[in-house]
Amino acid sequence: MAVSRSHLVLMGPPGAGKGTQADLLAEHLRVPHISTGGMLRDEAQRGSELGKKAKRLMDRGELVPDEIMLGIVRDRIGAPDCARGYILDGFPRSIRQAEDLEKLNGEAGPLLALSLRVPAEVVIKRLSSRRTCRPCGAMYHLVSSPPKKPDVCDRCGGELYQRDDDREDVIHARLEVYRRETEPLLAYYGKRNALVEVDGTGSRDDVFQRLLEGLAGRGAA
Repeated sequence: MAVSRSHLVLMGPPGAGKGTQADLLAEHLRVPHISTGGMLRDEAQRGSELGKKAKRLMDRGELVPDEIMLGIVRDRIGAPDCARGYILDGFPRSIRQAEDLEKLNGEAGPLLALSLRVPAEVVIKRLSSRRTCRPCGAMYHLVSSPPKKPDVCDRCGGELYQRDDDREDVIHARLEVYRRETEPLLAYYGKRNALVEVDGTGSRDDVFQRLLEGLAGRGAA
């Protein structure tokens, strides 16, 4: 049974499967999945100034400045559909952002961080094999979920392409940023007894089951 309030932060390196697991958890807990990366890519597609700036940074594997991210998150978690909770995917990515998120969350309830552990070599293989549909944004993986026709989207027939941030050189840069900026959050949430770590390798369903077991151990699933 879903809890009345769930304020979850889903963590893990790029390519850990956070988006997939966040969707599953959102359905299970009946709270929205908030992907800050997806929100920034939407801005980039619209051609806004914020989107253009964010895209330049993301294409190089760099983090978007705190003030931009904080504004986006503040507006989103203040929306009515977040009254029962939310699952944040892609934020916070630094201790400063985590501190700001605690202030934003205020009296809404405690935050719990879920961390997916995935080795770097698995991340590189996953991301470098990922393809995205240019028109509709559908995602494919050349190994685990390839399109029926090479380079053609099953859903809309659009062109599939490799995002700039899925190139192997950029993946290495993203992993270095994650190790430097985001891994310290494990200790941050661990000291607050607000961290659940699970093995992020294996099938989608296996990882989801581990997350549910971790949440159940905290009375939150």
